[in-house]
Amino acid sequence: MHPKYRPDIDGLRAIAVGSVLAYHAFPSLLPGGFIGVDVFFVISGFLITTILLQSLAAGDFTYRDFYERRIRRIFPALVLVLLATLAFGWYVLLPGEFSQLGKQTTGGAAFFANLVFLGEAGYFDATAETKPLLHLWSLGIEEQFYIFWPLLLGLAWRKRWPILRVTLAVAIISFLVNVLTVQPYRAAAFYSPLSRAWELMAGGLLAVMRLQPTSTSADARPMLKHVQSVVGLGLIVLGLFMTRSTKAFPGWWALLPVLGAVSCIAAGPNGVLNKYLLSNRVMVWIGLISYPLYLWHWPLLSYARIVAGGEPSLQVRIAMVVASVVLAWVTYRFVERFVKLHLSQGMLRGLAAGGAALALVGVLVFLGMPQPRHDSQALQAVADATREDNYYGGFEESALGGQFVYRTGNGKHNVLLIGDSHVEQYAPRALELGRTQPDKARTVYFATKGSCPPVPGLFSGADTACDARRAAVLDLALQPEIDSVVLGACWSCYFTGVGPAVNYFVDDKKVVHPFQNGDGVDLALQSLGEVLRRLSAAHKKVYLVLGNPVGMDFDPLKQIEGSRLGGMRVSEQGKAPLPEDQAQFNARLKQVAEANGAQVIAPFASLCTDGQCLRSMPDDGSPAYKDIGHLRPRYARSFATYMDPALLDEDAGGK
Repeated sequence: MHPKYRPDIDGLRAIAVGSVLAYHAFPSLLPGGFIGVDVFFVISGFLITTILLQSLAAGDFTYRDFYERRIRRIFPALVLVLLATLAFGWYVLLPGEFSQLGKQTTGGAAFFANLVFLGEAGYFDATAETKPLLHLWSLGIEEQFYIFWPLLLGLAWRKRWPILRVTLAVAIISFLVNVLTVQPYRAAAFYSPLSRAWELMAGGLLAVMRLQPTSTSADARPMLKHVQSVVGLGLIVLGLFMTRSTKAFPGWWALLPVLGAVSCIAAGPNGVLNKYLLSNRVMVWIGLISYPLYLWHWPLLSYARIVAGGEPSLQVRIAMVVASVVLAWVTYRFVERFVKLHLSQGMLRGLAAGGAALALVGVLVFLGMPQPRHDSQALQAVADATREDNYYGGFEESALGGQFVYRTGNGKHNVLLIGDSHVEQYAPRALELGRTQPDKARTVYFATKGSCPPVPGLFSGADTACDARRAAVLDLALQPEIDSVVLGACWSCYFTGVGPAVNYFVDDKKVVHPFQNGDGVDLALQSLGEVLRRLSAAHKKVYLVLGNPVGMDFDPLKQIEGSRLGGMRVSEQGKAPLPEDQAQFNARLKQVAEANGAQVIAPFASLCTDGQCLRSMPDDGSPAYKDIGHLRPRYARSFATYMDPALLDEDAGGK
């Protein structure tokens, strides 16, 4: 059985998909637009739970029928979009990118895309914009819900468990997982079905309550319905403009779209805004094409960015939005409606087989079969550089002073390296010295955490429990078994460019000092100086690693010339202009270090000469960087010799 059609729910879908589309195409216009996905989750939870309970009550529920309906609803548009995305990817992507698209295709077709992206970088990072199937993470969440919830609900029905309590229990547990993991494990909280299920269960709770025998009539208390309608849309609008990608999301912030969507649905079709806004013909039409529109919009915008080599122009983004709407309507009119009108068991089997075949094709593409159109040894070298990220390969995972560390070497003196991934990038050099100069190599411990500079009080809007780790490893550095301490970070990421817009300093009195239009930068440098001075006073040999050049000019992909739509070749220009603002800030850091007893390690001195900085390997001309800021492991291993004074003893002899 299916619930009575409600045009206002299609209107709510229109708000959800429109918000996501606006955020992806024009992020500054609607900074919280990504919460549209959370609205979709509530709608799905409400409709699916209603369908399940009505079918269970009528005695005609079967798992086969339920999943056949899911295949009919999801597969036609999904298979088409996956095919188109994969085909265009073959035409424009580089070998490494096409391989990753294969993995994404398998995840999308097999409904575990969220778990694929959980193992990669976050939804809000820069590289996310060049993953054409990133948006399928939400489909993975929903499909995992469709597997889990019917089974549990069917069991609860047969066992005569109180459905409302079961639903509430699942929602509460999931919400607790969400708020407890969103700070220390932000990516997991975002992508995991365990921390997202409560959003679908919120819709499920509403469905259970509305189907309770004691529930009041849908037409009762009209004023309450109007209030629910206004409050619901108000909460969603509030979330659209207050939520930011830099906040800990979902967490508590997700309550805005979730409670807003619940309130809108609870208002019913006669709530004032539901009736006159959400049930508007244009809104309903957008809602009807919302699923294919969601599927089409992101690959188009992502490929536009990939082809442009950066953010596409406003005109191109507008064109991609229009193309998304057109393709969504064509898909709805000629694919989805055709399947709905001509559905047969053979067609169902064909759709399921198509999804399975795409999952298999994705595996083959991931393994390098076939290679994309842009396939050459030089292009492959660039692709290889972007994938080279095993900085801690060969290290021993260990514990030191209760802290997780990576260890290598067996020298007479112990050195502890603290900082973010720009300290981690030098791990291959430490391993290489342990192999080539074992008599002089120190015992090296890396205690790093991504996006966590060794500056007490420095925070960013996207902070993920950095402070606790930072405090613990700085205390560890004071322990007697540590002889030398190396501190470093992507200083320019925090203090230059766009960094000051999101970073700030919190003093001992918990007063926030912004970097931008405030004194946060001066206080952060003062805090760094105090750390260096305290370590020096404890008779440690202290090193401060200044930043290496970073920026789009150092992105390996920037070494590719030509058009992705035509021919491509790798540039022979092995250098890029020296970033003056970064060099100036490094000079400021050098003053802080020298004033507080630390020795400076200056990568710029080795990487840059005469206003130009290295971006290619000295031996074979392949990229020296993995991305816009990190030196690739192969470069660090062989050429980051400026790190050697911190990693080697002057006298030979081990323990």
